Amino acid sequence: MNRDFALGCVCIALATMIFSTMEVLLKLPAVAGAFHPLQITMERFLVGGLCLIPVAAHALKKRGIRLTAADLRYFALTGLLNVPLGMVFYQLAITCGQANIVAVIFSGNPIFVTMLAFLILHEAIHWNNILALVFEILGILAIMNPFGGGSFSVKSILLTILAALFFALYAVMGKKKTAQVGSIVVTCCSFLFGAAELFLILLLGRTGPGRAFFGAVGLELFQDVPFLQGINLTTLPYFLFIGIVNCAAGYVFHMLAIEKTSATHGSLVFFFKPILAPIVALAVLGEAITSPIILGILMFLIGSLLGILPEALRVRKASRALEDAAPRP
Repeated sequence: MNRDFALGCVCIALATMIFSTMEVLLKLPAVAGAFHPLQITMERFLVGGLCLIPVAAHALKKRGIRLTAADLRYFALTGLLNVPLGMVFYQLAITCGQANIVAVIFSGNPIFVTMLAFLILHEAIHWNNILALVFEILGILAIMNPFGGGSFSVKSILLTILAALFFALYAVMGKKKTAQVGSIVVTCCSFLFGAAELFLILLLGRTGPGRAFFGAVGLELFQDVPFLQGINLTTLPYFLFIGIVNCAAGYVFHMLAIEKTSATHGSLVFFFKPILAPIVALAVLGEAITSPIILGILMFLIGSLLGILPEALRVRKASRALEDAAPRP
């Protein structure tokens, strides 16, 4: 095992642990009871983006790149897909549902990325990707337990699926730009643009016309959202941890994992998260791991393995073919 691969494995472990606490932290009474759900969504990405500025600036300087107006427009689009759309749905799903269920279903986003990359970027899709999607759909149905009269929130599950789809679309749209400027730059700029866009939307909800519009379309949650509510010495550690560790550090470790290993190995984060996150939710929030949830987790794990293993074997085979074709000294 070379040094880069070993570092990548450490980053996979760190990213998994960080991402597995996200839903639980956002569900804690000290957070959910203190902050408006849209306020914490906007502010955690603002803090995360600000923390990534020095790293992104260094990456741009190292590559000798200056961002253009076209780049900024692109980041405005990816930011919109990620924060005001994907992460707002994600936060609302956590607010009205169980953290463990949201964590498990959201972990299926790599399969959505594969499907959207096929539709938008015309990337190759294989039999295992389609089969993986089938198992993840079965996993969602198992969690919903339609014939068992489960106490799940249908609204939360639908919101989580929407969040995973928009997050996957954000990831697919960011792929081309990532190849040009690097993943850290894309993440930092998307965080900042997304936070700014959500801020403008929430600012609109504090005006008379905006308040009337959101009320007319059934989006009262966007009306009069506070920006400083709940920030005090008691909640500040949670606030900073969510912004700096969960958002900034979590994304950096995940990207380093992909950079030092491969995209296939990096997706292991979302293989281990459905196992670890429900355990954390049980220990911290007391959310029971019921039989439908266990069955759903198993389906998601099978789907993840179907998505990861064949691709890893293809990459390994291609690597060996290149080694065999290389001239011998």
